[in-house]
Amino acid sequence: MERLGERIGSGLVVGDLIVLTGPLGAGKTTLTRGIADGLGVRGPVQSPTFVIARTHPSLVGGAPLVHADAYRLDSALELDDLDVDVDGSVTIVEWGRGKVDGLRDTWFDIEIERPVGSVEGSAEDLDLDAPRVVTITRVAA
Repeated sequence: MERLGERIGSGLVVGDLIVLTGPLGAGKTTLTRGIADGLGVRGPVQSPTFVIARTHPSLVGGAPLVHADAYRLDSALELDDLDVDVDGSVTIVEWGRGKVDGLRDTWFDIEIERPVGSVEGSAEDLDLDAPRVVTITRVAA
């Protein structure tokens, strides 16, 4: 996931918005770490679940990265209330599907699917290195 993120990050430009969707443990924050590396921003990149949004400044004179978690937000208005600079940064919103309307005219929707535990096993038994399916779609409002 990190290598994929690096490849994605190296092609992003200021103003790009990415919405990450997937179940717990799918790799949303891991993908974001790779994107951060590709952008050349200061880390560490950690899940913003409790702070809702973190800004990572560029170390190479490029766009900063805003990493947000919309899990506890109810609407695009609440996300907009965070006063995130979507025009002057690359913005990643975990759990943001249906909550970024109005922030940009277009964005990348990245869905990560991972296998879930079988009936015989539990989610804790899931191999963390299990293959993921990543679908990237360009969305227009």
